[in-house]
Amino acid sequence: MKIREYNADKDFSSIQGWITDERTHAMWCANKTSFPLQKESFDRMLADIAEINGDRPYVAVDDEGEIEGFFCYSLNTETQEGMFKFVMVDPDRRGIGLGGEMIRQAVRQAFDATDANAVQLMVFSSNPRAMKCYESVGFKERRRQEGAFTYADEAWDRINMILDRSAIE
Repeated sequence: MKIREYNADKDFSSIQGWITDERTHAMWCANKTSFPLQKESFDRMLADIAEINGDRPYVAVDDEGEIEGFFCYSLNTETQEGMFKFVMVDPDRRGIGLGGEMIRQAVRQAFDATDANAVQLMVFSSNPRAMKCYESVGFKERRRQEGAFTYADEAWDRINMILDRSAIE
């Protein structure tokens, strides 16, 4: 697996169909972009988070160049904490460790390239598979905001997870 920058013209068509239902879409992006995923609204969301927080989108690709995963990353230079957002893996490739491998590589890249002291992410309590994946990499729950997001008749806790550089060195 290799991590490279996302190319909207080349990569969007590969990830467009990865989220096939509204609930999964809400878990992935908290409805920050339209469902089903459309290029114009996705590009607008990426441009907005780039302008606000400096987020940059990345994809994970296999040895043949096929896209396996997607995420965004930014660094808060005041706290020296990196932030991963919008993490997703091709659903046809889930369950074989690709998500963990992508996050491990992304963490290494964040620590090496941006001098982050820690990296963090948010995950909803309704997504225990993602939480387990992040925990397998070494992320720990830092704080929880109960009932932070509602979907249909559900209330989901928003969980902030963190991984300190010292935990992997």
